[in-house]
Amino acid sequence: MQIQVVQGAIQEVPADAIIVNLFEGAEPGGAAHAVDASLGGAVRELIAAGDFTGKAGQIAVLYPRGGIPARRVILVGLGPQADFTLDSVRRAAAAAIVRARELGVRHAASILHGAGAGGLAIEAAAEAIAEGSLLALYTYHGLRTAPPPEALPERLDLVIFDAQDERAAQGVRAGEAIAAGVRLARDLVNQPPNLCTPVALAQAAVALAQAVGLKAEVLEKGQIEALRMGALLGVAQGSSTPPRFIILEHRPEGAVGAPIVLVGKGVTFDTGGYSLKSFENMGTMKADMAGGAAVIGAMSAIARLNLPLPVVGLVPAADNMISGHAYRPQEVLTASNGVTIEIISTDAEGRLLLADALAFAARYQPAAVVDIATLTGSCVIALGEHVAAGLFSTDDALRDALMRAADQTAEKLWPLPLFPEYDQAIESQVADIKNSGGRLGGVGTSAAFLKRFTSYPWAHIDMAGMNLDTPDNPYVPSKGATGYGVRLLTAFVRGWQPAGAA
Repeated sequence: MQIQVVQGAIQEVPADAIIVNLFEGAEPGGAAHAVDASLGGAVRELIAAGDFTGKAGQIAVLYPRGGIPARRVILVGLGPQADFTLDSVRRAAAAAIVRARELGVRHAASILHGAGAGGLAIEAAAEAIAEGSLLALYTYHGLRTAPPPEALPERLDLVIFDAQDERAAQGVRAGEAIAAGVRLARDLVNQPPNLCTPVALAQAAVALAQAVGLKAEVLEKGQIEALRMGALLGVAQGSSTPPRFIILEHRPEGAVGAPIVLVGKGVTFDTGGYSLKSFENMGTMKADMAGGAAVIGAMSAIARLNLPLPVVGLVPAADNMISGHAYRPQEVLTASNGVTIEIISTDAEGRLLLADALAFAARYQPAAVVDIATLTGSCVIALGEHVAAGLFSTDDALRDALMRAADQTAEKLWPLPLFPEYDQAIESQVADIKNSGGRLGGVGTSAAFLKRFTSYPWAHIDMAGMNLDTPDNPYVPSKGATGYGVRLLTAFVRGWQPAGAA
């Protein structure tokens, strides 16, 4: 869908549908008042009849019958004004554009939700509308042989009073860049595992880099062996598909200082290995690379936004399979930093990939490193499915920056502790460390394991439970990949203040 900013009054736009809003319990004001006046009080009549209250996400459709040039008016509720946030804009824009698609609308026009009574900056409101609208229209057609449905609406106009005001256009461009990154991540996670292999994931990252101006390097098995990444290689050895180690770099002209490094788990299919998953738990394991997809999607958005600081994305990619070559419980692997690891569970494989990647990140002398992974079922038990990701950090400023990004994007995080008892739970009698401390406290012991491979300000995001099937968010698919983490990581990088910056 093409989004553009146009000058005018919404009630004068000759679109297939115009979109206006109303806070819950409020009288029509601003654009809604203008439309209501043009329609002889039709909006007030709807409210008086109790058919529209302004509840968040509520939709009503009015037919002007010549009262205004538009063929339809889509009225969307914003909820209580006291609870209004930037995410209210995303959700309202998403609900309205989905209804427009259902109505077969080709050309829609919208006011800037929240830029008036909502108190939002014009650029922020425009970005949220673009983001929410584009993400709400996402579909994955996959390998179905029937032709895909027509992509509607084709065009969305954001109507403002001053066409010379560049802020709305800048917001639209930012929203488009972020939405493109999320859509890429969703596409990667939604692909079947026979297509999205470690090799194919690396090829997708290289294609992205060529398209948006990132530097890409893909380490193949021999290069990974030369780096002595024994943890990654141990997981990969059971698969006939070789591993890959993906490196994406954003180095804008003039950028100086230590980079931020983003690390994403790229297990493209996880059987659990010899610690075999149940039939029910294996059914969604093509999505175990959602952390890696989030990093690739975030690097896409960072490049498109041309953020003025260096950022590196690392994605270790492998399948966790069963074969005569697969690693087994009680084996000992040696990571690239020399740490020896006793294997307790071959289903605790993601942390092994991340271990070598986190050790590799040290060569960049990073300002901060953030890893993101669908790591533990324990995190889902702790925080709930579709609610929040767990956040561990060795640095308070880094933790706070990520929490601010979570507030801005509504990709929720909840801080969790790194208690010393977690370190004790993964002590080994035959190696430096065990890869699992057991089911009890599993989210904490997994973070304690990863901490052993860090030597810089570090944060770990356990996004298990956030990667698939969100039931009640109009801009996130109810079935399939959510793209969680792309917007969060992008907002984190956008808000990062390098050391010494004013």
